[in-house]
Amino acid sequence: MRKFIHKVKERLEDIGGPDVQESGRVGAPAPGLGAPPDLGPFPTEQDWYRYRKQRGVNLGSWFVQERWISDSPFRNAAAPAQSDLDIATGSDAKEILEHHWDTWITDADWAWLAEKGINTVRIPIGYYHICGADPSVLDHTDFANLGPIFAGAWTRVLNAFVNAYRYGIGVLIDLHAAPGKQNADAHSGTSAPPTFFTHPANMAHALRVLASLATHLTSFTRSHDPPLPNLVGIELLNEPQPSSAPHGAHALKAWYRDAFRAIRQAAAAQGDHDLPLYIGDAWALDEYAAFIKEEAGRAGTHFVVLDHHLYRCFTGEDIATPAAEHARRLRERGEGTPQTFARVAGELEGAAGALVVGEWSAALNPGSLQGGVDERAAKRAFVEAQLGLFEEHCAGWFFWAYKKEHGGDTGWSFRDAVDAGVFPVDLFKRRDHVPRRDEVSDARRDQARDLALGQHASYWQQYPGNYEHWRFAEGFTRGWDDAYLFAALSQVRSSAFVEEIGFVGPWKNRRVREHVATKGDSNLWEFEHGFVQGLRAGTADCAAAL
Repeated sequence: MRKFIHKVKERLEDIGGPDVQESGRVGAPAPGLGAPPDLGPFPTEQDWYRYRKQRGVNLGSWFVQERWISDSPFRNAAAPAQSDLDIATGSDAKEILEHHWDTWITDADWAWLAEKGINTVRIPIGYYHICGADPSVLDHTDFANLGPIFAGAWTRVLNAFVNAYRYGIGVLIDLHAAPGKQNADAHSGTSAPPTFFTHPANMAHALRVLASLATHLTSFTRSHDPPLPNLVGIELLNEPQPSSAPHGAHALKAWYRDAFRAIRQAAAAQGDHDLPLYIGDAWALDEYAAFIKEEAGRAGTHFVVLDHHLYRCFTGEDIATPAAEHARRLRERGEGTPQTFARVAGELEGAAGALVVGEWSAALNPGSLQGGVDERAAKRAFVEAQLGLFEEHCAGWFFWAYKKEHGGDTGWSFRDAVDAGVFPVDLFKRRDHVPRRDEVSDARRDQARDLALGQHASYWQQYPGNYEHWRFAEGFTRGWDDAYLFAALSQVRSSAFVEEIGFVGPWKNRRVREHVATKGDSNLWEFEHGFVQGLRAGTADCAAAL
């Protein structure tokens, strides 16, 4: 890590200022900001992975099997042959699964993803895939006697971090299958009905599973030689369905709070005090955005990310809506979904959180493609509308899924969508140089800052009060300079693509704590407003300089 920081310092010699620190604290955390006890130097290579805008794919059916994606692992599965448990209770399960784990994602896949501009992957796992590190995760569960079949999965999960790091790819680990199943789908581990919310023992055991997962992941990534900075977070629970039990939503929120504490404590014990935690919105985006806002400021609630899944191919309304209309509703800002995204993203940013779309696709129901529609063109327009929405309002997105065993599905397979021109990989800007701060760019910054400051002061002049507009100016300068700093980090990591800060709320929260440590905490809102405006203006200036 020190080697990385030294390289960044060399890149910033002409910039000046203590943007990257080798040791010591960034500053005392501000009261009420939900800060961990000591975050250490900022930013580091780990921060580059965790805070950049994530453009990713789901490595679906690598560990948690889904028959419609990869059929061959189910060839000897027990009836009804739809879930991991069905495979494990069939014949030759250990050999079938280990062969699949070793061949589904190879070095060629990592290289292909990096070349296309993918910088992060979401890897779904089941709690039983952790048993190679902690056999107790299987105790009193449906997988209690199946340890020998799944024990080999853990080394493959860890090796994913090693291989991903070689290509500059971050890894988000997603608990896709929890004890007792958190939803009714077979991709939650078994083909039985869900009992996660109806049996408190399952919810309690899931907390122990997550604590163990955090312990072993952070221990491995931090002790590896060299250390692996590309663990970008843990997703606590994929697509929970709290409606399966009375008062389920209340139970899920209480469980999330307990999970925050359990994971933070486990990760901190390994020296990771800022591990991002992702939570599913249970298909209720506004409700769980409000939950994160309510929790903001409590111990352990910093850097919480809300994951929303967006599909337009399942409901009766989806089927009856033409492809072009689906795209229009996502593209035009006055429509419901763009308005919701704008509102929620703003609320989360203010709470030091962020919004990601953890699953989406190019899939449209045949009912949306009737009437002689050019399917490829319709899907591409649909994808472009989604990407435009996500790029504007989200800290990241993950296409579901990376690939399918049988090719040709341009709706659900990223590889096929790219090959067919349905997914526009030219969206990702390749860089041939890194914009550098110099006297000319600083002059543009100062001009933009003075203009924004004048507008800020003029607006608030109509509302008499005790303002400190100098904080707005400081925030603007810090935000602009951070945009250039992040560009320098990208060059040190040899990224072939333009990278930018995606998790603005958590990044701003770090800078606010620095500001408070040296300048006090009055009128912090002015620093925050200036910072966000400066960051966005600086990011746009960097892009224009490419």
